Amino acid sequence: MSDTVRYEVTEGLAKVVLDRPDAMNALDNETKAALRDTLQRAAADDGVRAVLLTGSGRAFCVGQDLKEHTGSLEQSGGSALNTVEEHYNPITLALAGMPKPVVAGVNGVAAGAGAGFALACDYRILADTAAFNTSFAGVALTADSGVSWTLPRLVGPGRAADLLLFPRSVKADEALELGLANRVVPAAELAAEAEAVARQLAQGPTAAYAALKESLAYGASHSLAETLAKESELQLRLGGSADHRIAVQAFVHKQQPRFTGR
Repeated sequence: MSDTVRYEVTEGLAKVVLDRPDAMNALDNETKAALRDTLQRAAADDGVRAVLLTGSGRAFCVGQDLKEHTGSLEQSGGSALNTVEEHYNPITLALAGMPKPVVAGVNGVAAGAGAGFALACDYRILADTAAFNTSFAGVALTADSGVSWTLPRLVGPGRAADLLLFPRSVKADEALELGLANRVVPAAELAAEAEAVARQLAQGPTAAYAALKESLAYGASHSLAETLAKESELQLRLGGSADHRIAVQAFVHKQQPRFTGR
């Protein structure tokens, strides 16, 4: 366990909270390792049916802890960026490949890898005081944490290039307009709204959500014919699920389904 990442599971919802408020949830080595391990734990836990990722204090996550990074550069030079392979890549894959929905409750600035982690989530709810900033070029680095994959898919290649080449603060209202945010709510309501959305997903058809994530990711890099074949494969899989039977029976009897996640 770590003091910098809080984790709790209640009624199928795993809450993962970055908890270095004095450092604006900057990613030091302890936090990166803890976040990676916590997300992988949530992915493997059948009792978890949805995940909420958020930050404590006034920031979601400002990315790499540059104070710690400076010391690493002095000691090991460019190999300090091994953290991308060791931490950032597994974190991004855990979020995007989680076989259950992941909601980002973006309570403040999300910069660099912090922005990347938010973009790797399935659904982003922003406080009206929050903002995104790619920030990589500002420290003479290229994109990591999947941003070169997620960003153009959300905003298009032209806008992605603009945001990466000329990093700036993209405030919540513009983030919503660009498609970086799914919802924007008053800051005082962010915690409750994000948890309510995540809890709604935690009560839903978890296996169907996992298949939807799989088909969206597959369709992003395959032809229409290949994607149709993948859809057929996934529908056959879901057709035998308990939740599909529950949903059909509930529809026939004009009732609300109570999903089991299976």
